[in-house]
Amino acid sequence: MALKSDRIEAYTDISYFCNDATAERGVIAVHSTGGSGVAMDDSLAVVTTVIANPSGTRPAGLLLNDVVSLDLTRQHINWHRNEVQTGSKVTLLRQGQVTTNSVVSGVAPTIGQDAYYGVNGKLTNVSTVGATSSGVKVGRFLSVLDADGYIKVDINIT
Repeated sequence: MALKSDRIEAYTDISYFCNDATAERGVIAVHSTGGSGVAMDDSLAVVTTVIANPSGTRPAGLLLNDVVSLDLTRQHINWHRNEVQTGSKVTLLRQGQVTTNSVVSGVAPTIGQDAYYGVNGKLTNVSTVGATSSGVKVGRFLSVLDADGYIKVDINIT
């Protein structure tokens, strides 16, 4: 589980598709292609969480769904677990607060530090642009990592 249930969703966006084979909620999704911006079902409005080098990418929002790849002729999506099928629309948090464990390994953010995203959309306090950070601020940390590796973060992607 990458998100705990205590969250505040002030502004969400449901206009993007995610074609990743799998993705875990709680990570930052970035624009993969640019849609026209006027149609809700624009097939060019695609985001991804597979980010090998975050430098030069632009955040779309924090992923609120698990993306799964299931054989839908044999089983159905578990709506209670907030799953969506690969290639479906996803819900992205643009403004709000979440508690997540999707933090870059080896970083220890402190309260009030700016939050950036790194490899595979995981959050970091490192602002230096490069292979480990996008250099794009996506929010602010509201706590330190707890014993289970979770941290509260205020997301504000404008």
